[in-house]
Amino acid sequence: MKILVCNVGSTSLKYQLIDMDDNEKSLCVGKIERVGSQNGIYSHNDVKGLIFKKELAISDHSFAIELMIEILKKGLIQELEEISCIGFKVVHAKGISGVKQLDEDVLDSMAAFNCIAPAHNPPYISAIRQFKKIVPKIPLIGSFETGFHQTMEPKAYLYPIDKDISEKYSIRRYGFHGASHEYLANKVSEYMGKENIKIITCHLGGSASLCAIKNGKSIDTTLGFSLQCGIMHNNRCGDIDPYIIFYLMDEAKMSEDEIKLMLNKNAGLYGMSHVSNDLRDIEIEAYKGNIDAINTIDKYCYDITKYIGAYSAALGGIDAIVFSGGIGENSSLVRQKVLSNLEFLGIKINNELNENAKCDTKINSIDSKVAVYVIATNEEIIIARKAKEYLLSHK
Repeated sequence: MKILVCNVGSTSLKYQLIDMDDNEKSLCVGKIERVGSQNGIYSHNDVKGLIFKKELAISDHSFAIELMIEILKKGLIQELEEISCIGFKVVHAKGISGVKQLDEDVLDSMAAFNCIAPAHNPPYISAIRQFKKIVPKIPLIGSFETGFHQTMEPKAYLYPIDKDISEKYSIRRYGFHGASHEYLANKVSEYMGKENIKIITCHLGGSASLCAIKNGKSIDTTLGFSLQCGIMHNNRCGDIDPYIIFYLMDEAKMSEDEIKLMLNKNAGLYGMSHVSNDLRDIEIEAYKGNIDAINTIDKYCYDITKYIGAYSAALGGIDAIVFSGGIGENSSLVRQKVLSNLEFLGIKINNELNENAKCDTKINSIDSKVAVYVIATNEEIIIARKAKEYLLSHK
């Protein structure tokens, strides 16, 4: 069974073809960037030895999909029917979660939450409809990022607002990055050789979230009704006092659109530092003494530390912490600052291991009561597994 996993962005298409019958072997990975421009970038690497990176005009997602199919047919498959399904890491839908075949009813439910996930849902819906036209015989299976967090109890997912409003408009904590948190929890369980463990996973990238996981199940997570909460992100603010919005409307005379732009594009790492939305650039400026860069890193790490403390209490103890994502995997500074104030929980890191950490390694000291891992996440394999399970159960 070959499953093609696709991740759609507003100007990108990433894909991976996986042979589920050959030890979940990745047959290729590819990325098409700058969709809709004359200077698009297309990179591809497969097991047949076809490797390239080139620039070309990529008019729209339809053209990007055609490019992808053309390359797959150059050695990895003979006919499209060899692909059992296309799996998508879809984000959000009103009243729907888990794994679903992406029919029009599901797409309509996604569209109902366009205003909640404006950077994710519209491009996905558009691209999926184009897939339907180009490959009408291949099932399109979506695994919603919210699915892993459906095990949260009401005390974790309910918001303290009018219950009638919550129920009418499906307002609750949903959580995201589910495939990543699930993969990380599975890897830690594999490494530790047991399932009944308490883990805090830190998915730290351009978009970031933490998750408290007990015996393989999500019990709480930092992202909520939208992706605009929790710790700060590259451009999004994360948790703020909601009355800041009303104050800016009244005192600064800012419009709703201006505030949305600020909270989604000009906040977070970029907004606080005025340096960049890339933590690597901010770290360089911090080393030079830039106070805004220093404050940004301190705030980022402080909030992660707070959530780890809170989730340790919610879990009733902690066996392991995992760092993943572009920042979690690569910033020894963030890991050190986050964990330096948590020794009271029995967490101790080995500074040398932390400084030289590679992915899929432990960085805790020998006398640490809590294991600390740096793991490269693999959302694609989780999507592929769920798509396979869905197909087999709906034969």
